[in-house]
Amino acid sequence: MAEEPVPVQSLKEDGITVALTYKTLNARAIMDEVRSPKAGAIVLFAGTTRDNFDSKPVLHLAYDSSPPLALQTMLNIARSMKSKHSLTAISIIHRLGVVSIGEESILIAVSAPHRQAAWKGGEDALEDVKEKVEIWKLEEFGGEEGGVWRANRDGAVGEKVMDGYNGKNTG
Repeated sequence: MAEEPVPVQSLKEDGITVALTYKTLNARAIMDEVRSPKAGAIVLFAGTTRDNFDSKPVLHLAYDSSPPLALQTMLNIARSMKSKHSLTAISIIHRLGVVSIGEESILIAVSAPHRQAAWKGGEDALEDVKEKVEIWKLEEFGGEEGGVWRANRDGAVGEKVMDGYNGKNTG
């Protein structure tokens, strides 16, 4: 019998929440995490699964991670963004497991006294998450293509993860 994945793993500190979950993401809940009377702006980024990659049909994405490493890296990114952009609060949550077409794989919400800081803080946080967090994605293609494990980065080609990676949670 397969072991059930832990539904949500998170780290919190003053004005910062980071989490990994196998559950569907809730945009309203993450916005409520950063809501504050001190903030005049909340910016929400929702990354969704698209139906194609490099002209190939995508059936779905599946994400895997080393949760202790990924959560700590996400926490460090959130701390850095909060300080760098004078954010009131920041919350980052990433899905693990299978994410269907049109569903969110990541939500990042930031609040700040002014909109410019919120916009920039959210964008910088996303770029750092994509570059640094220990999360890998399996792109499942239609037809005989099968799937390819990649580092969780954007790009026309992506960065293929070692061929021997078996897709099992390493956390």
